Amino acid sequence: MSVVDSHPAALDRVPCTIVTGFLGSGKTTLIRHVLENARGKRLAVIVNEFGDVGIDGEILKGCGVDTCPEENIVELANGCICCTVADDFVPALDAILALVPKVDHILIETSGLALPKPLVQAFHWPAIKSRVTVDGVVAVVDGEALASGRVAHDHDALAAQRAADDSLDHDDPIEEVFDDQIACADLVLLTKADLIDAAGQAKARAALDAELPKGVRVVSVTDGRIDPAILMGLGIGTENDIENRKTHHDDELDHDHDDFDSFVVEVPEITDPAEFAARVARAADEADVLRVKGFLPVAGKKMRLLVQAVGPRVAHHFDRPWGAGARTGRLVAIGLKGLDRAKVEAILAGESVAA
Repeated sequence: MSVVDSHPAALDRVPCTIVTGFLGSGKTTLIRHVLENARGKRLAVIVNEFGDVGIDGEILKGCGVDTCPEENIVELANGCICCTVADDFVPALDAILALVPKVDHILIETSGLALPKPLVQAFHWPAIKSRVTVDGVVAVVDGEALASGRVAHDHDALAAQRAADDSLDHDDPIEEVFDDQIACADLVLLTKADLIDAAGQAKARAALDAELPKGVRVVSVTDGRIDPAILMGLGIGTENDIENRKTHHDDELDHDHDDFDSFVVEVPEITDPAEFAARVARAADEADVLRVKGFLPVAGKKMRLLVQAVGPRVAHHFDRPWGAGARTGRLVAIGLKGLDRAKVEAILAGESVAA
């Protein structure tokens, strides 16, 4: 059971909501909706990217919300936040807490590979504990994938690769990350609710119920649309109960993400968004790409095309006008270790590749 910190100093601390979840589960979409429906509350966001281009930060900066201007959005791109807490997270908090006017609430979007527990534990550090508190940990779960018996749409390919590797004697690392995120959650949001039927909803919730601590709520969400009051203002003070959240990594001093590769693909101006989306789906099918996200220039259009893909499922829409600089198309591709960069680049260029 979570313990709410009743110490008087808690009243002076800025509440932080940690939003965790696997790649492509819908974290950025959720946070953007929260920013656009803040009802006057001054917010700040710390975005932890996985890759070399700050796509998620750019998506959030495109909101144009007065209560969360661009300077209130801090991007951490030097690695997973749970591995770089001391180097990146504390300075980011310092910068946000120095803002004038003062922020009312901080949203922290972890990378899809982050473990929440080390981050929550950092809230005990002397440099932090008197200034901020964990209002709650929100785990964002891909409902469509979970209804299909997977934690991600590419889980089948990952499981097959693991089964073929005789040197592996541990559980699938993606499964472990998923389990650890759920173990630390105060609230679970089951996304893509519109893409699964009642039976799928029941199967996804049953899978969560088998893992969730008693009393943790599960809320179904479509396109990130949820009343911000449901996930902000929980007042849990999760850092005071985090040692009771048991995870796979409790006995490890640290962890790494060597199971994954990511790189940036530069893409020239395109003419047909739908045709390019088909190339992205091909990259998932033929090159085992787990995730693609980025911005592209489209001939005759002043707006940036935002492309986001989870496996073969590709979404794209025009985001906002390009800035004064060059219209440079850049996509981050994420996959398992050994992801074939040349093959991915060839597919995205529309070339035929050998099987």
